[in-house]
Amino acid sequence: MKISVIIPVYNAEKYVSKAVESALQFHEVEEVILIEDQSPDNALVICRELALKYNKVKLFQHPGKGNHGAGASRNLGIEKSCCDFIAFLDADDYFLPNRFDAERELFKDPKIEGVFNAIGTEFLTEKGKEDFLLNINDEYLLTVNYPAEGQEVFKGLLGQTPKKFGTFFTLDALTVRKSALEKNRLKFNEELRVHQDSDLIIKLAHHCYLKSGIIDKPVAIRGIHDDNRITKIIKYSPQYNQRQFLFWNSIYKWSRKNRIDPDAKRHISLQKKAFELSGKKGFSKTAALLAAIIKDPKILKTKYRFTYIQF
Repeated sequence: MKISVIIPVYNAEKYVSKAVESALQFHEVEEVILIEDQSPDNALVICRELALKYNKVKLFQHPGKGNHGAGASRNLGIEKSCCDFIAFLDADDYFLPNRFDAERELFKDPKIEGVFNAIGTEFLTEKGKEDFLLNINDEYLLTVNYPAEGQEVFKGLLGQTPKKFGTFFTLDALTVRKSALEKNRLKFNEELRVHQDSDLIIKLAHHCYLKSGIIDKPVAIRGIHDDNRITKIIKYSPQYNQRQFLFWNSIYKWSRKNRIDPDAKRHISLQKKAFELSGKKGFSKTAALLAAIIKDPKILKTKYRFTYIQF
């Protein structure tokens, strides 16, 4: 098993060295691809030093050396990768020694196209911790509640399994065959500045055969600090709702072009509609909500129902 680890780098001069060195500890990792995305800090200099120090580290920038976002950076990394397997790592996170333990066994089965695991949390700054606990406040261990594979993963991520499947697993804990991405023409949605990872994971779970690996302990650690963009957004604020709408709208457009289970397609449509309604105000919001309820009363049972019934 030969793995390309793709790391988008933006404003991460304090953390990127640890991320890179955590990936280089594995003999399966043939290359670590850094995509520097016009960082405002000293990250580019650090990346150049890492590329000079380690033969396996390869540094790229976007054409024109502009800022294109994490999705575009990961897409460029996939394009530049040379190995049969792809793993992702954020520049402020790092792998633990057990990162590829499950993959070594599970990928012996050619049917399996992707393996996902659990990740843990480390607070790198007090301000980051404060923002996280205020706006995110999820579990230390980001994982799923039970082992799953195939279409059950897709259904679980949409909340359509009898038992609660759990939270999204993250890119840091995902390894996928490059051939699966190419065969299904899967790329990150570059129009999404946030949630492009969740967007790809849902699409990947539908098109590819995924299987859970280590889900009871972390294989990587996400670093929470002052500059995490996701912790700056207050849940159910207008900004939060708008970003959720863009995410669900992307999934909705994709679902219309693919053969999706009708219940899943309905769920996606309702989630998109719920966040679309959250952006309305006054009488237009009341009228739109009543019309949506008449069309499908289940909209009142969506996960984010309370984001749009307030007037």
